[in-house]
Amino acid sequence: MTVAPNIRIAPSILAADFASLGDAVRAVERGGADLLHVDVMDGRFVPSISIGLPVVEALERVATVPLDVHLMVVEPERHVEPFVAAGAAMVSVHLEASPHVHRTLSTIRGLGAAAGVAINPGTPAASLEAVADSVDYVVVMSVNPGAAGQPFIPRSESKVLQVRELLDRAGNRAPVEVDGGIGPVNAAPLVAAGAEILVAASSIFGTADPTLAARRLRDRALAGVTATEGA
Repeated sequence: MTVAPNIRIAPSILAADFASLGDAVRAVERGGADLLHVDVMDGRFVPSISIGLPVVEALERVATVPLDVHLMVVEPERHVEPFVAAGAAMVSVHLEASPHVHRTLSTIRGLGAAAGVAINPGTPAASLEAVADSVDYVVVMSVNPGAAGQPFIPRSESKVLQVRELLDRAGNRAPVEVDGGIGPVNAAPLVAAGAEILVAASSIFGTADPTLAARRLRDRALAGVTATEGA
């Protein structure tokens, strides 16, 4: 039996105006955002340094939707507990950065948050085999992590399909999240391939009207649901 996807839009605040972050959050929530995606970068796992605990704590006070925290850091297990305490409802760690990923996932879940694993564009979908039955979601990076505004890597659609099939074989209906270069043009094909959470940065916060941009992205994503149901 085919399960209808639960499409969620997750604007990434990496591209928001930090001088008026509360306004940015309210704008995308009016547009129907389901999550707020928070990219945490340490300058080591990726070249850039981005958001820390104080920003997550501030977001938790103003947001009405869950915070989806993406740890692009080395030794992510050291940072899980403080970010959950700061307000993260979902925490993803990179498979490439976590040598004891099962333990890290268990720690995240034990703290009451959803536990996700992220994989870089150069990491094959098959590398998730060992954790396919123990993740709450998988983040497929469709750009090389480290900066907003990068172009989407086209082969990411097939990778989403591979990850969805791998999770299904493991009996796990955990959603596939796609992060990087997402916009109205590729939303429907990604959903048709099996994505259920779409992370968008510049295509939402880089526009004159983030509320409208979030709404349009959802509309395009839902076209992918229609395509899937008609297949």
